Amino acid sequence: MSDAVVQWLIEGDPSVRWQAERDLLARSPRTWRSTRAAVANEGWGRRFLDQQDPGGTWGGGLYTPKWTSTTYTLTLLRRLGMPPSNQKAIAGCRRLLDDALWFDGGVSFWASHEYAERCVNGMVLAVASHFNVADRRIDSIAEVLVGAVMPDGGWNCQDVRGATHSSFHTTISVLEGLLEWKRSTGSSEADTVIAGGHEFLLKHWMYRSHRTGEVIRDVWTTFHFPPRWHYDVLRGLDHLRDAEAMPDPRASDGIGLVRGARRPDGRWGKGSQYSGVTYFPLEPGRVAGRWNTLRALRVLRWWEKT
Repeated sequence: MSDAVVQWLIEGDPSVRWQAERDLLARSPRTWRSTRAAVANEGWGRRFLDQQDPGGTWGGGLYTPKWTSTTYTLTLLRRLGMPPSNQKAIAGCRRLLDDALWFDGGVSFWASHEYAERCVNGMVLAVASHFNVADRRIDSIAEVLVGAVMPDGGWNCQDVRGATHSSFHTTISVLEGLLEWKRSTGSSEADTVIAGGHEFLLKHWMYRSHRTGEVIRDVWTTFHFPPRWHYDVLRGLDHLRDAEAMPDPRASDGIGLVRGARRPDGRWGKGSQYSGVTYFPLEPGRVAGRWNTLRALRVLRWWEKT
């Protein structure tokens, strides 16, 4: 790990800086928590908070428009590491819970969807748990997702329409939500299904068909930040790292993709962006990506520690 590259990360936005301090430099909690506090007061985090509507939402909607709605803004604030005590974020989470339609214990943001779509509920669970919202309905969402696991170990938002194989997109959103819920509550109720979700990813080598070995989607081999609702290999590996899963040989192919994407200067590209309206670009221009570099370096560190 190049000192120059890490220094470049440290010179970036506070949201990148504090995670580099924690995950790459192993600085004391006192140090990185001090840096993390700045996420609410300057840089990208402050700019997103300033976009909040007077009523506590973003973009005038709960799930749409993409990518400026309340769900997607809170999801990005969670990735930036906005401190859990932030009152604006908590107010946004409460709007998601209070203004949603509720079916079978989970949320829906559309009258035409009279069911708890798994991907959306995973995202809501992740943000509400991250921001430590005190509301028993959050446990209800977690219970819905624990009970909705499919026989192959993952989840699919099309299960109500008869889907029989899990979706990588849905599975990663649910896994992230359940992990945040586990941390927030200290509950072990989701441990078994989280482990099963990891097994689902690993038995597909993180991005290949378990039947043919062929790459399922070429786009999953390129890395995007923010990932929105989409899966890619780096997002999957970074989740395994975050969950403190033991490195598994079946992830070695994905690790090879991460290593192979490293540029000669020791950094990673910022990746293409998913189309849609945004408040502002995090990393404008044709530049190296601090976010992809941070995530790739900490994934490799996790992998190489064993």
